[in-house]
Amino acid sequence: MTNTQSTSNILMIRPVSFGFNEQTAESNAFQNRDADQQAVQDKALAEFDHFVKTLEHAGVQVTVVNDTPQPHTPDSIFPNNWVSFHDDGTIFLYPMQAENRRLERREDIITDLEDKFKVGHIIDLSRFEADDRFLEGTGSMVLDRENKIAYACLSPRTDKQVLDLFCEQAGYKAISFDAADEHGKAIYHTNVLMCVGSKFAVICADSIPNPHERIVVLESLKSTQKEVITISFEQMNHFAGNMLEVKNDKGEILIVMSKNAYEALIDVQRASLEKYGKIIYADINTIETNGGGSARCMMAEVHLPLS
Repeated sequence: MTNTQSTSNILMIRPVSFGFNEQTAESNAFQNRDADQQAVQDKALAEFDHFVKTLEHAGVQVTVVNDTPQPHTPDSIFPNNWVSFHDDGTIFLYPMQAENRRLERREDIITDLEDKFKVGHIIDLSRFEADDRFLEGTGSMVLDRENKIAYACLSPRTDKQVLDLFCEQAGYKAISFDAADEHGKAIYHTNVLMCVGSKFAVICADSIPNPHERIVVLESLKSTQKEVITISFEQMNHFAGNMLEVKNDKGEILIVMSKNAYEALIDVQRASLEKYGKIIYADINTIETNGGGSARCMMAEVHLPLS
């Protein structure tokens, strides 16, 4: 069976004015402002370029698109929130909570991808922004693509109605739940607390306070033959839940994360992951600190068929 969970084709957006986004800070406890925002852009650009080189050196096909100076989109480095690409040729566009993040949706990026990939139909869910209902792509949902399950923690950025509509149109089953950090604050995106690979799952189970919901999630992961690797709140806060399984050009599995996440893991957790793929990591500390997102958020997997 071919592995449909991961792909060797990744879309990444090279930042032009990356920085702390006031419009997302209220719901994202992972964001912290560095004083000198121009220095932040310069450091983030260096981190981005090094991350791309790390992926390419490992054999991943990275399509890099430059962000544009106008309109100002400080979070454009996280494209997985506004778009997802599926192996039947479908593209989904998503409703974003922050007004300046809505400006990240770019038709030209999709048009450029059509040179290499087959695009079927585009399903645009962004109309829900008018009703203050949001679903921020594969930040809001962690997709088990093989088993067609969408795991989602409900939050101001993840609306149950839009989630259900995505699942109906994409042929997925939703497993939704509430999640909170150690201070009881709602976790803004599901992909900071969990990651699903083809044969493993990483999850901060403690972040799901309702025992029934926690059991449902864990049982679903186990019933789909995943080895469940649990992480602590402290590890989650270092983005150890924000990783992504990808493939290289030889079809080998890679597990991509930040240096921060890698260093937060303990030996036994790393050994569990290494049974299923080679760990690849890069130092993206400036991006994590100011943007409140990590390695997984920077990669939009392109599962579209090649043209």
